[in-house]
Amino acid sequence: MTQLITTDLVELDQNLGNAPETVIRHLASKVAATGRASEVEGLFADAFAREQKTATGIPGGIAIPHCRSAAVTVPTLAMARLDPKVDFGAKDGPADLVFFIAAPDGADQEHLKLLSKLARSLIKKDFTAALRNASSQAEIVELVDGALADKPAAHAAAAPVDAVPVGATVGAAGAAGAAGAAGASAMGAPAGSAGSAAGDSTPARPKRLVAVTACPTGIAHTYMAADSLVEAAKEAGVDLQVETQGSSGAKALDPAVIAAADAVIFAVDVDVRGKERFAGKPVISAPVKRGIDEPDKMVREAIAAADNPNAHRVPHFGAEEQAERAEAEKGEHIGQKLKKALLTGVSYMIPFVAGGGLLIALGFLMGGYLITKYADTIVVQNSIFNLPTEFPENAWGPLGAYLGAVLFKIGALSLGFLVPALAGYIAYAIADRPGIAPGFVAGAVAGFMGAGFLGGIVGGLLAGYIAHVIGQLQVARWLRGLMPVVIIPLLASLVASGLMFLILGAPIVAITKGLNGWLSGLTGAGAIALGVILGLMMCFDLGGPVNKVAYSFAVAGLGAATIDNQAPWQIMAAVMASGMVPPLAMALASTVLNKKLFSLAEQENGKAAWLLGASFISEGAIPFAAADPLRVIPASMLGGAVTGAISMAAGVGSKAPHGGLFVFFAIDNFLMFVVSIIVGTVITALSVIALKRWAVKKTVDTVEPVPATV
Repeated sequence: MTQLITTDLVELDQNLGNAPETVIRHLASKVAATGRASEVEGLFADAFAREQKTATGIPGGIAIPHCRSAAVTVPTLAMARLDPKVDFGAKDGPADLVFFIAAPDGADQEHLKLLSKLARSLIKKDFTAALRNASSQAEIVELVDGALADKPAAHAAAAPVDAVPVGATVGAAGAAGAAGAAGASAMGAPAGSAGSAAGDSTPARPKRLVAVTACPTGIAHTYMAADSLVEAAKEAGVDLQVETQGSSGAKALDPAVIAAADAVIFAVDVDVRGKERFAGKPVISAPVKRGIDEPDKMVREAIAAADNPNAHRVPHFGAEEQAERAEAEKGEHIGQKLKKALLTGVSYMIPFVAGGGLLIALGFLMGGYLITKYADTIVVQNSIFNLPTEFPENAWGPLGAYLGAVLFKIGALSLGFLVPALAGYIAYAIADRPGIAPGFVAGAVAGFMGAGFLGGIVGGLLAGYIAHVIGQLQVARWLRGLMPVVIIPLLASLVASGLMFLILGAPIVAITKGLNGWLSGLTGAGAIALGVILGLMMCFDLGGPVNKVAYSFAVAGLGAATIDNQAPWQIMAAVMASGMVPPLAMALASTVLNKKLFSLAEQENGKAAWLLGASFISEGAIPFAAADPLRVIPASMLGGAVTGAISMAAGVGSKAPHGGLFVFFAIDNFLMFVVSIIVGTVITALSVIALKRWAVKKTVDTVEPVPATV
């Protein structure tokens, strides 16, 4: 098996910057330099994206940034002992020991087990002390190899053999050994159960806990949390068995062990697989990092929950699911909940719009713009073997007309789901699965009445909150199974759709018609002003909430676009063009115009930003904005506003909601689309260079004080 770490992958007592980003980038470059990764940028992007999900600092001055990446060719460990320390988000302060774990997307199980084993070793104080005292790279490699080659520990997947809880009938088992210990634990269950019966004089058995740990990558935090929880349970004198749902495989806890457990701990950043197995058990749930930082507190909370009849429990995946959602959302105010619901609806709606819009654009390309008048007749009366004789003059002949009609009709039917999908998934975000059907129905009603996306938003919110309220009702146990599949969809659909028909629909239709009329009538200064506003919003936070509002506004309006009402297409084009400016401008400035003003890392980011910008991925400019927000963001907003104004003034339209230059066939007046992007890109690039040159922080003049001291 290939060695996971070599001396070339070790840095000792080095200054690698003052932020996790610079440390991770440096270690990623070392991995690539040794031929273990195909590129630095792809590996860094994957690792830093993982870091942004959950900080990888753990108590003891340690950080374990890690990822699975297509750029990695060989499973690898890179290590740095930092001087000065860097804050990776641990509660007890910055880290001086950093292990970067890089695994290929398709890493084999043996390698993944070794990577996970190293992560577990890092919570052992003697091991970390030896790492801090090592005097050479070779000594570090020897220590790591020794930890990985420890055969007995290699099979104690979630807990070492000595992790037997005081007074328990069976030792706490880990992920790999869970099933083996499960049978023994189950054998001790009857006596324990008898001892806990009311009025029995037999001493009460120790509490039995089960836990699940999981993180998005499943390499480090998953196993470290498992070990930390097991150690804390051992000290508390309770039996704890852990199921690690990680990359190196997971062995499910024995059902008998789960049945005998008094409480459950979920230390997870992702959904628990097979959560229904724990239904009805008292549960303590927290991010996986808390299982590393505060395992003793989690164990104590689980013990307390086991004796508390009012403790939060794993739901039975019916009406009780609402209680779990309410608990998770307790800290959110109404604005956050609304934003989350609306963005959820938009995110699920976009695939319908993206596919439908591109198909309509292809239909127009092959069948001509008048294909809308012929499409219904052609797709019903003709076939590939019976091509139409009547079709638009600018179609690509009979075959082009037929294929264009088919593509247009598929796209139009896909766009027909825009409002129902928007409403359905807004309701889903509020009420979970029971809200989907009422939301879709309310959205269909909005579409039928001509209320457009505004009607879909109102209908989805209405259906979601009504379903949520009904789900909160306390009903008889025998009725709970019917709640999510019959009662909630029935009542919520009836109330929400009834309100749309009887009260809300007509006013929303009037507002929608007025908005469409206003947008259609925008010309000259009005259209340019709208383009400026949209451009400013798209470049303000580069994929953040403001950017998403502008994008969602454009995407939601595509369903109302027609040949006679092209304003939604024009708005979409302005939004897309403006969103392409920041990454393209940063690429131009950092790789062509003035490289010296940018760090080597930014120059590397600039190379990737060319493709990201051309694809309409505004986030390509985030590394630049994060490093220098007061110069990059204003410059981006200036260029984006100019691009939006030019696009709207020229009447550029886009039938596709995404894709940038690669959906050229879906863009009307493509030449001006490109011109608007080029102008905005140049303005932003020159602006950011000017700001970096002349808008600099003034340093204290060290010459002036001299006369005063002489």
